[in-house]
Amino acid sequence: MTHQTQEDIALRKALDSADDFRYSHQISGLNEETVRAISAHLNEPQRMLEHRLRSLELFLSMPMPSWWPDLSSINFDELVYYASPEQSEIQQDWDKVDPLIKEKFARLWIPEAEQRYLAWAWWQMDSEVVYHKIKEKRAEQWVIFEDMSEALIHHEELVKKYFMKLIPANDHKFMALHGAVWSGGTFIYVPQWVQVNEPLQAYFRMNSLSGGQFEHTLIIVDDDAQCDYIEWCSAPKFNTRSLHAWGVEVYVWKRAKMRYSSVENWSINTYNLNTKRGIVEDDGFLERVNWNLGSGVTMLYPCSILKWDRSRSDQLGVAVAAKWQNQDTGSKVIHIWKDTASTIVSKSISKDWWIATYRGIVDIKKSAQWAINWTECDALLMDDQSISTTIPHIHVGNDSSTVAHEASAWKVDDTMLFYLMSRGLSEEKAMTMVVNGFISDVVKKLPLEYAWELNRLIEMEMEWSVG
Repeated sequence: MTHQTQEDIALRKALDSADDFRYSHQISGLNEETVRAISAHLNEPQRMLEHRLRSLELFLSMPMPSWWPDLSSINFDELVYYASPEQSEIQQDWDKVDPLIKEKFARLWIPEAEQRYLAWAWWQMDSEVVYHKIKEKRAEQWVIFEDMSEALIHHEELVKKYFMKLIPANDHKFMALHGAVWSGGTFIYVPQWVQVNEPLQAYFRMNSLSGGQFEHTLIIVDDDAQCDYIEWCSAPKFNTRSLHAWGVEVYVWKRAKMRYSSVENWSINTYNLNTKRGIVEDDGFLERVNWNLGSGVTMLYPCSILKWDRSRSDQLGVAVAAKWQNQDTGSKVIHIWKDTASTIVSKSISKDWWIATYRGIVDIKKSAQWAINWTECDALLMDDQSISTTIPHIHVGNDSSTVAHEASAWKVDDTMLFYLMSRGLSEEKAMTMVVNGFISDVVKKLPLEYAWELNRLIEMEMEWSVG
């Protein structure tokens, strides 16, 4: 058994344990009444209610995806589509947050990290934001960082221009569901020339039994601007199914730079079905760093659309498939115009007989002359029974572009462990060193504070890997 410190055990207990929060609103069942109730509770404009109702019609008319992992255990009528903690207002003073909520986040050490490093902090419990603190410097630069539901009211025209344009409700069945019942999430607008180098952070916690969380993230980085954003997700373990169907849209305009990092650490009863898509203009750069741990089933394939000349995208991802987990993840990149470039690096770890799958699409259009793509898929198998699969799809529409794809799979064997142990390491430390070395290329893309926490989560996922 992998050795764990008291802090590791405390963190895992905090992540996996549900808390007896008081809720002022809980809306269950998937029907028109539920959709209208969510919209009314959020005091939305009429056009958003109409959007929700159209999305519900689409969802009900669409078949379940047949090529994905098995989703038959989802009972849409039993899910809680909106859960509102009793705390009725977003707090900017940590001392005024509901004590139960404050205790939960304090056990995750988030306040300490925020005080040391963050530009802004943002925490959502179930369907509503409970805490939001800003740095005055960023507010003076006209950077907008708000709850998505609030932004719909305060910045209605800006939201109307971009909301669900990159990922419309008819994209697939679960995006139609998202369009019908979404709530909360993050809205970011960085004005032209403004650089936000300190990470903006959001933390999403799904705590209710049979919970559904459907936050929507919309990020707009204007010409010559720069933004760094990181979000964390977690949920407790229940004996009933939970569903997370997130929507993320990122717009990176001319010469802008955006780094989007996501650490998703759901519980094994959670279906994690997300859609993330970004579009990049001339000389813009979008970097994604994705971590997927914990959930029973994950389907996530972030997409970058390189729309104009010299736009670039890097996508780095780590998926850990431990006991009872099916991690079906990958990346998509669409090259539309000339001199575009993209990199995809995917790392997967499989253990205890379970499954990690990479599904990728590289689509270079005829108009994307001299485009470049490099894709690397690496799999680490912790035993003889676990499964790792790579399913790439590559389409090149011209003869001036360059595409390279490489994949590797290897198993941690006794010889490798013996070599490290002969240098004085215990078997547990040797295993941890192998895993950390395997994912180091992606870990180093995160700020030091986050990389340290992430290594601890990986070590906890590796529990029972040896011995």
